[in-house]
This record gives sequence, C-alpha cells and structure tokens, in this order.
Amino acid sequence: MNESPNKENAISFLQMVAAGKIREAYKRHIAPDLRHHNPYFEGDAESLMVAMEKNAAETPNKALEVKHAIEDGNTVAVHSHIRQNPEDLGAAVIHIFRFEGGKIVEMWDVGQAIPEDSPNVNGMF
Repeated sequence: MNESPNKENAISFLQMVAAGKIREAYKRHIAPDLRHHNPYFEGDAESLMVAMEKNAAETPNKALEVKHAIEDGNTVAVHSHIRQNPEDLGAAVIHIFRFEGGKIVEMWDVGQAIPEDSPNVNGMF
C-alpha cells in the first residue's frame, strides 16, 4: 500500500511517541506553533510534549497498533489500539492531525476504553 507523506508522518509520530521517543518525534514531525485540543493540558506544543514524556516514563511498555489511517486534504485521522502495558485491554483512540508543509500544526485526540464485557460481537476494531 502506498501511503501519502502526511499519512506516513502521522503514523510515524504516533509510533515514536508510543516507543518513548517523544523529543525525536516532536523534532521530526511537529511544527513549533502546534495547537492541540486535548482538554487536560494547555494548548501548546511544549505542555503536550512534557505530558507525553511523563506518560512514557510511567508506562514504558506502551503498545500502539494502527488499525486505520484516513486522509482528506491536509488532514489525517489515525484509529489505533493503545495499551499502557501487555495486560491492559487498552483503548480505541482516534488522533486527527492537520498538516502544513509536512509538519503537524494542529491535533485532536478522542479515546474510548475497551470494556471487559461487551454485547457487541464485532468488537471495537
């Protein structure tokens, strides 16, 4: 499958962050004037990066599995299964990235915990 540069960069950013390579991921993929919309942190690049570093230190065995990546113009949405550790059921998370000049300038994230028991036979993915 031939991925676009923006789609490849969105996936690479998430994989690097999950692997604990936060500063490298920021240097490679994030524009200095990043705006993000996570309601738990200030909306600038630095505050989110620090939070990601703290999370990486607390959960060094995090795993991310990309399920879908969809692109529309300069926007990429990535649907992933994220686990904080191997025993964790994890969460379904959608990250939405807006790109300018090959760099992420804006991002959103929405997550839903995977329940232990669900009546839905199709699962979350």
